Amino acid sequence: MKNILASGIIAMSVFAATSAVAQDTIRFAFTDIDGLEAVQREMGPFKDAFEAASGLKVEFFPVSGRTVAVEAMAADQVDFVMTGPAEYVVFNARLQATPVVTWERPDYYSTLVVLDASPVQTPADLKGAKISFGEIGSTSQHLGPVTLMSEAGLVYSTDYEPVFLNRNVAVEALIAGEIGAIGLNRTHIESITEKFPDQKFRQIAKGVTLPADVLLASSTVKPEVVEIVRKTFAENGDALLAAVTASEENAKYLGGSFGATVTDADYDIVRKMYENIGITEFTAFVE
Repeated sequence: MKNILASGIIAMSVFAATSAVAQDTIRFAFTDIDGLEAVQREMGPFKDAFEAASGLKVEFFPVSGRTVAVEAMAADQVDFVMTGPAEYVVFNARLQATPVVTWERPDYYSTLVVLDASPVQTPADLKGAKISFGEIGSTSQHLGPVTLMSEAGLVYSTDYEPVFLNRNVAVEALIAGEIGAIGLNRTHIESITEKFPDQKFRQIAKGVTLPADVLLASSTVKPEVVEIVRKTFAENGDALLAAVTASEENAKYLGGSFGATVTDADYDIVRKMYENIGITEFTAFVE
């Protein structure tokens, strides 16, 4: 009788613990989506699918960029942040945030592009030129293209002049001969080709596949909750990806997948990319 009673108590305790976790509300932020209305529109289907699969309740925490997101996590206002590889490195260095699940997209690599008629054949030919990069601090639009230049033996801000122009403005500058090349990622080649149909572009260098975007967890989140999140993605990947890509703003993830075996070491390549622009401490975003 005592054994039966003890077993019942244990079972009730396990159930109570499981229920407590299942009822947790986790606060999500997305560093590349500005404002609550946009988050709800772009990630609403994902929220519904994730809640149904995990038993957790998701509360969106709107931010206006990576700096606001990292400060929100430091203030314990947010539990999970969806961000890019370069941003993850800073979150980890500042707050010991850990990677939980990668959000992988196909053909995610950096490239250097010139006009097809340009005499430039290799990155080394760009010595002394101006080169436009995308958003400063971006993995695929800044750090990755700079790495391609570094691999050609060119030193950042010494052997060439980096500038940061809006993508369409950069193309116009390229056409006008004001810059020698543009650093961007593969999807942006499609974008500028559509925007400038009369121009033909040529890649002079292509980088390796970049580490994926990543959902990271604050060091204050309970380990059992982190595990539920990881397991939910591992076991419901197809359904969650369908929900994410139901919004056209998330088309970059079409054909992608989630990875639940990510480690911090997977982002060491990004730390090396930071070093190519002279940064060896990773506690602040590049501004």
